[in-house]
Amino acid sequence: MFGNWLKTAILMAGILALFAAVGGALGGGQGMLIALLIGGAMNFFAYWFSDKMVLRMYNAQEVDETSAPMLYNMVRELAQRAELPMPRVYLIDEAQPNAFATGRNPEHAAVAATTGILQLLSTRELRGVMAHELAHVRHRDILISTISATVAAAISSLANFFMFFGGSRDERPNPIVGILVMILAPLAAMLIQMAISRAREFEADRGGAEISGDASALADALTKIDAYARGIPMHTAETHPETAQMMIMNPLSGGGLRGLFSTHPATEERVGRLRAMA
Repeated sequence: MFGNWLKTAILMAGILALFAAVGGALGGGQGMLIALLIGGAMNFFAYWFSDKMVLRMYNAQEVDETSAPMLYNMVRELAQRAELPMPRVYLIDEAQPNAFATGRNPEHAAVAATTGILQLLSTRELRGVMAHELAHVRHRDILISTISATVAAAISSLANFFMFFGGSRDERPNPIVGILVMILAPLAAMLIQMAISRAREFEADRGGAEISGDASALADALTKIDAYARGIPMHTAETHPETAQMMIMNPLSGGGLRGLFSTHPATEERVGRLRAMA
């Protein structure tokens, strides 16, 4: 638990530093101060409200044992096995098979699944996926993924703001410097996300296998999701690529760059580790 709090603190410090660097490069001393204030406000806002923002972004609809009895009861059974409070359960009307967890701690957690994943997977395989998401909750890394998803988008907007409106006339940045920062700042945010995401997926796979007691089910699910997700675009994820690292499988259709800038480990490696556990 302490390790995850430390990672969260490092992430927030990195975000503040990145905001300050963008503000300083594009707006001088005044720009750095403004950017630090914006970064601090974003960190505060992201801690309390980023989960709601992400769920709203995907138009996720909360369900219960009346509206989605199979999914809801499955999550309840797995949460009891994991000794976790019952999270809120959401459905996303998307054809691509995928799922994610969000929230600032296990007491304020939510798990979401697309309609596509419910149609694709067997009950046993879906159970493995939801156990994976609850492992994210148990490991307390859902806060990290949700904050990074929310703030990464803001960094790009900050760069654009300072490029066109920031600083006095004498402090206006060189256009070439401005363009470089506009390109490199979002890339730096993406690298922060990747650094905290790949290792988490391996741990959540291992934890999910332990919670469900069926490593092979999760391995089978990942194989199916990987095969189908590549051919079915998820438009919200394409519009908000900073949220891709929250999903159980990379939802982006990035072609050759998919592997280079992927927030997820290779599916083959994940499946291989799960098969070894089984």
